[in-house]
Amino acid sequence: MLSKEDNERLTRVGAGTPMGNVFRRYWLPAVLSSELPEPDGAPVRVRLLGEDLIAFRDTSGAIGLVDAYCAHRRAPLFLGRNEKCGIRCVYHGWKYDRFGKCVEMPTEPKESSYKDRIALTAYPTWEGGGLVWAYMGPSPAPPPPGFEFTRAPETHRFVSRTVQDCNYLQALEGGLDSSHATILHNMTLGDMSWLDDYERTTPKLEVYPTDYGFQYSGIRKRSGRYWVRLYQYVMPATQIRGRSAPVRHENAPPKIPLVNGHFWIPVDDVTVSVINFSYSADPNIPLDRDYAMAAEEDYGRGEDEVLEDFRLRRNASNDYMIDREIQKTKTFTGIKGVNTQDVAVQEGMGPIVDRSKEHLGSTDRAIVMMRRLLLEACRTVEAGGTPKGADPEAYRNVRAVDHFADTEAMIPRVMERERVARF
Repeated sequence: MLSKEDNERLTRVGAGTPMGNVFRRYWLPAVLSSELPEPDGAPVRVRLLGEDLIAFRDTSGAIGLVDAYCAHRRAPLFLGRNEKCGIRCVYHGWKYDRFGKCVEMPTEPKESSYKDRIALTAYPTWEGGGLVWAYMGPSPAPPPPGFEFTRAPETHRFVSRTVQDCNYLQALEGGLDSSHATILHNMTLGDMSWLDDYERTTPKLEVYPTDYGFQYSGIRKRSGRYWVRLYQYVMPATQIRGRSAPVRHENAPPKIPLVNGHFWIPVDDVTVSVINFSYSADPNIPLDRDYAMAAEEDYGRGEDEVLEDFRLRRNASNDYMIDREIQKTKTFTGIKGVNTQDVAVQEGMGPIVDRSKEHLGSTDRAIVMMRRLLLEACRTVEAGGTPKGADPEAYRNVRAVDHFADTEAMIPRVMERERVARF
């Protein structure tokens, strides 16, 4: 369990808080590139680490991320005109470029230099991997993100986004928790005897610290073989995992290894933006779009399942459309969609979990390690240092693994061979 004091340090992310200062040392995915599809298009509201911002793609195609309100009388720039390499407030016409500098001020005399003294808060952006990234910390910014999927061509990757109404940490912990997968996500209920199969429900977890976070393995027995899953945790809030899955692609082999994962980015203390990504692990085989969309449907993130604000249609207001009859007879939860099941549990814990009341078990080792690393990062930043994983070179060549080994002795060789990036 955590003390109430440490729980506060880890969960509060506003400006000036210990964890907020940590997040501000990393490039964070703010929005999907597809949310800003064209130059001079409509701006997009962005709330990140408790700050209200707007993002816009200017005439040149470059992206600005600035304070959501005009410096004059705080009118909302979301209503603004995106034109001629700047966003213009519709209230009095003050105009700002993507760096936040006021470049036009129609309400002041032409010879006035007042505009030269006015600027909005603006954050550097970088576009890669189908995402717009923001850096909100002190200068200089670290090099751009080095995740393998950002180097994969567009034909080989897929990204999506959802929003959850809970603190980022309980969502992140759910992603790092390997043991719940065979229980919460059980879709073939049967006679429930599988709950007594401890080799299935209690994975053998090994956690290995790294200079970017840690890697951890969940090993289970399946039909006489060893199912090896090596996950990567990249600080502060990224999980990468492997997945062996079929792909609908003419001339492709029947199976294609995939790598996928999530970023859990705090919108504020009680809301989290979840960036979901997947990419083909084989540079020679594209990620089939139909397969990617079918996977989104399975997760509960299909096009008809996500609302305009990126929240799920199955949500707390309708009890995630839980079907008690299906829960009795077919699936463990009675909730449709793997991701929806996760969201239901994570949001159902309340806005911010009181971890002083929890009782951790033997399969929570990855969660314990993650909390220690984040608390260490708080201390490092407070002392003026750089936290682990802020330099993308630390994780540039890693990937996750999902493979089978015939014997226990083969497990290290499988992990060593498959965990190296190929893009």
